Amino acid sequence: MTASPFLALPAAVAAGDETSDPGVAAHYGNPLTEQRVLQRGDALVDLSTRGVIAVSGGDRLSWLDSMSSQSLRNLAPGESAEALLLDPAGHIEHALHIVDDGETTWLLVEHSDTDAVLDFLQKMRFMLRVEPVDRTNDFATLGSFEGPDDGASATQASTVLETAAASANGVRLQWRDPWPSVVAGGHQYAHPEQAGQEHPGVAYRWAETLVPRDALGVLVQRAASGQVQAAGTLAAEALRIAAWRPRLTAEVDERTIPHELDWLRTAVHLNKGCYRGQETIAKVHNLGHPPRRLVFLHLDGSEGIAVPAGAEVLAGDAVVGRVTSSAVHHELGPIALAVVKRSTDPALDLTVRTPGGAVAAAQETIVPTDAGAEAHVPRIPRLGAVTRPR
Repeated sequence: MTASPFLALPAAVAAGDETSDPGVAAHYGNPLTEQRVLQRGDALVDLSTRGVIAVSGGDRLSWLDSMSSQSLRNLAPGESAEALLLDPAGHIEHALHIVDDGETTWLLVEHSDTDAVLDFLQKMRFMLRVEPVDRTNDFATLGSFEGPDDGASATQASTVLETAAASANGVRLQWRDPWPSVVAGGHQYAHPEQAGQEHPGVAYRWAETLVPRDALGVLVQRAASGQVQAAGTLAAEALRIAAWRPRLTAEVDERTIPHELDWLRTAVHLNKGCYRGQETIAKVHNLGHPPRRLVFLHLDGSEGIAVPAGAEVLAGDAVVGRVTSSAVHHELGPIALAVVKRSTDPALDLTVRTPGGAVAAAQETIVPTDAGAEAHVPRIPRLGAVTRPR
């Protein structure tokens, strides 16, 4: 794939190959300012190296439903959904951002996961009427924040995307992140209201829009002329972290189950039929506890020490977890997400070990220590049970 035309904008600095979004702009000179502009809906984020997989065929929705953690059989044209593909033990393998146009289901996936998702889908076709195809060379993904549904004037990003967005079968190909609220069939472990706070995800109005790849040049020209601004992936990541929003390429390792990241909130339907990994979803939610839990960290920035993903998190002298994502937020300062042992005392101040020295960290609970069996509803039906029409 050729270099993104957004990298031709003044002051553009490309993200490295080691990042989750290589080959696009990490920033355009001022990541903190870019965060503010992005958050108010006046900037686009180039995510054009992310994967786009189109699944056509009459069985596509029931097929995806049977394999994934989400209920997709009745997904309406234009409606967005999020689903996980799990291994037999319930560990997360893939994450799918999904929108259907009535004839084709569009899967927006991570850059590094595109080939693996397509290979998995090809192997699971059997005799069904489904045809998964990689459309990454035809369509590019752009990220943005949507304005509030209050009748206010359109944002710069929404105005530009109104004409640039791809459509199919009369449906605009845009995925709206369901993170602002708990979806039907989902469950939230986080309880920020107990501390008198609102869940930060409520304001996370993130969207990913597909545009024809040959239209990127025109969008770059509009950014250069000031009709819309460009923000880098550093700005997008800072806002994601502040919203407690998990990401496949950051928070997930080979042992991760959805409960540990509070991902039952938007990516798991607890009352749907059987799928691979459902036994773990049911047992941990109804009878057990996730072995690890996601926390939000406020980092001490007084020494200006960078905190990389993978840095060890310590309680006293004991290693209790690792940082999964970190950023400098335009209001909160240095912040991070980390996965720690469930038994880690939520009241403890933690320390992050970095190559530059130790960094103090105050934790904010996302997944509580009693997550799982303490959450009595909603209950999951007995595995294998079939709901028969009346």
